[in-house]
Amino acid sequence: RGYCSRRLRRLRKTLNFKMGNRHKFTGRKVTEEILSDNRYLLLILMDAERAWSYAMQLKQEANTEPRKRFHLLSRLRKAVKHAEELERLCESNRVDAKTKLEAQAYMAYLTGMLRFEHQEWKAAMEAFNKCKTIYEKLANAFTEEQAVLYNQRVEEISPNIRYCAYNIGDQSAMNELMQMRLRSGGTEGLLAEKLEALITQTRAKQAATMSEVEWRGRTVPVKIDKVRIFLLGLADNEAAIAQAENEETKERLFESLLSECRDAIQAVREELKPDQKQREHSLENDSGKVSNIQYLHSYLTYIKLSTAIKRNESMAKSLQKALLQQQRSDEDGKRTPRPQDLIRLYDIILQNLVELTQLPGLEEDKNFQKEIGLKTLVYKAYRCFFIAQSYVLVKKWSEALVLYERVLKYAREVQSGAGAHRNSLKELPDVQDLITQVNAEKYSLQAAAILDANDPHESESPSQVKDGKPLSERFETFCLDPSLVSKQVNLVHFPPGFQPIPCKPLFFDLALNHVAFPPLEDKVEQKAKSGLTGYIKGIFGFKS
Repeated sequence: RGYCSRRLRRLRKTLNFKMGNRHKFTGRKVTEEILSDNRYLLLILMDAERAWSYAMQLKQEANTEPRKRFHLLSRLRKAVKHAEELERLCESNRVDAKTKLEAQAYMAYLTGMLRFEHQEWKAAMEAFNKCKTIYEKLANAFTEEQAVLYNQRVEEISPNIRYCAYNIGDQSAMNELMQMRLRSGGTEGLLAEKLEALITQTRAKQAATMSEVEWRGRTVPVKIDKVRIFLLGLADNEAAIAQAENEETKERLFESLLSECRDAIQAVREELKPDQKQREHSLENDSGKVSNIQYLHSYLTYIKLSTAIKRNESMAKSLQKALLQQQRSDEDGKRTPRPQDLIRLYDIILQNLVELTQLPGLEEDKNFQKEIGLKTLVYKAYRCFFIAQSYVLVKKWSEALVLYERVLKYAREVQSGAGAHRNSLKELPDVQDLITQVNAEKYSLQAAAILDANDPHESESPSQVKDGKPLSERFETFCLDPSLVSKQVNLVHFPPGFQPIPCKPLFFDLALNHVAFPPLEDKVEQKAKSGLTGYIKGIFGFKS
């Protein structure tokens, strides 16, 4: 909005198109007769854009101040009025066909947005369809570079058309909207809040028929609406994550799912607080069996931890791919992934698995504990593998070899203990591939260790000597010190060390006592002794 205001002022000043002076306002309109410069059309366009941007600002503020919605609608009507004037001016013979079509599409888009806010779904749908048709024709008529912009506008308009279709009565449009929202990881723009509210409303209607959920052989009643809505949308979210096209979209979907899960868990916790005494009583009566609400809390926590594990595993896979690409093509200039990054991810996964084993109500479930134990061994094997890889980079061959043996030990334990739990391990990384990779790495590590031990240049080279001496003390010795170009350059010892210096001498005159001075009596005047007579004369002022 501020940019449009400044641009309008610059255009009016450049075109000398002033609205009176500082004392009096005199309105002027852009007419076909003065269309000698295309910047006159920009005046109308900037007016429309300023009104639209002010409406979007008011839309955000209307969430806390509902009265501002009236001002929002007023500004949208103003934007439509300017767009109509722009379309009328573009009908002149001085304007080319492309600009005329773009002005018509712009007018249709703003009209559709106004009808959309008024909830006049049929009129809004007709305006959006007109805008979409014009942009599609323009995309087909021009080059690929220009077609990208038009197609982008078509994609922005499509959710609005489907939303209008749903409100008119087309139920199939709702499924398309939900799939679009899940694929994109969230909708942006004018439609975002309405679409989220619509999806929540639809799930709430479905949740009215959902009364219970079954997990690990136990059926639990679900009475909290927020939990029902979350459980109904869980399958759709997981399907959208599986169909995500890139890692960025998948990450957004994981975060959205985890956020919804945390909200559902918080709702269950609020129900748990007043039910504390009742749960303790039920524990005594049922001989350690947890209450339904506590078991539901464990189920939701299991979903949250499992989703976090899947997210970290997905991030680990993308880092592994980046690590392999880095080994094949050594690219400089940007931060490259390291094995330490993967170690951190697997540490978090192992911590989540420990929390899974401590869920209330599952301590006595032997099959569950066995599955978690096998998963822990798998991720421990991968964690040890990448720790070994980090030791290989710093040429610690013995430590890396020991860790490779530990990887093989974990992998063999998984293979021997899988048995009936193979179905639960299908989603995990294949340990057989890890065993094959470790065996290959062991042989290459042993060969590298032998070559490293026989390398005569491995002894102290000038570039590896680090004696800690400053530059001022090793001018005669060549040494490649990378710290000289860093911010902590070791040039001199500062502050300098203490050094002994001679102190200021003290002089003692020892010969003075043995020196005989000459007599000076003849040079000193002798005073005559005057006695009492002289004293009396002195009193009365007589002088001799």
